[in-house]
Amino acid sequence: MRKEKLTGHLSVAGAYAIFGLNIVFCKDIANSAVVSPIVLFTLRAVGACLLFWLLALLLPAERVERKDYARIAAASLVGLFVPQLTFLMAITMTTSIDTAIMSTLSPIFTMIFAFFFQKEPITLKKAGGVALSFAGVLYLIFNSVHGGGAEVTSPAGILLLLVNSLSFALYLGLFRPLISRYSVVTFMKWMFLFSLLFSLPFSAKGLLGTDFAAIPGEVRWEIAYLIIFATFVAYFLIPYGQKRIRPTLVSMYTYLQPVIAAVVSIWVGLDALTWQKVVATGLIVGGVVLVSRSRAAAVS
Repeated sequence: MRKEKLTGHLSVAGAYAIFGLNIVFCKDIANSAVVSPIVLFTLRAVGACLLFWLLALLLPAERVERKDYARIAAASLVGLFVPQLTFLMAITMTTSIDTAIMSTLSPIFTMIFAFFFQKEPITLKKAGGVALSFAGVLYLIFNSVHGGGAEVTSPAGILLLLVNSLSFALYLGLFRPLISRYSVVTFMKWMFLFSLLFSLPFSAKGLLGTDFAAIPGEVRWEIAYLIIFATFVAYFLIPYGQKRIRPTLVSMYTYLQPVIAAVVSIWVGLDALTWQKVVATGLIVGGVVLVSRSRAAAVS
């Protein structure tokens, strides 16, 4: 059991570390204006769909119950299509700091949804852990360099980021029993197929009108990263971790993203390591440890 939980923690931590770089690349692609958000989403869905279906061919066949197709489609809608699309649309309408702050709401929403849908109790230790990490993230955000966002945050951008956090939190809090029923590859191949079908009516015209030959080489590499790592690899790791640790704990790893962004900024010379960042990281890690040791997490 302890080994299972450890692999769950490592899987989710790896996924959100990948998402930390994903934010930087998504902003760069969005600011280049060569690919619209819905076209970028469809490209990611096509790539991940192909990779998961090809991987499924190498594994033993697994039958999906007929009643579960509609549930997987719903999971795809709230866990892939809505969160990814709203984020890609929002990053062109919000400043980097506001984008980071809004992302901190996801664990709070997840804790609430898990309480209602999975009867996961909100213990004092869990609430304290979320609050501690939340404080650490805000402290880190206000003591780091953030660039590449919009000059001014629009109300529409805030609304899109709110929908993004609510939608993915609902996915984490509602669909764990369904995810546990199937292997990661089987579940994700159908998730990405449904998300691709959801996007095509909105992206078909944009796909046909996009001049792919005119996309700069750097942006092509960033899109490749999004497809292979931020979509295929990360979305393999998340359901793998969801099978092993509780929804609130999964969402707590959202707080890794600003840490990764700060580390990358320091590495490339855009920021400097300060005692404030060390304190903030300590608060974030401490909050995750508190949540992982709460009574609800102990029974996972």
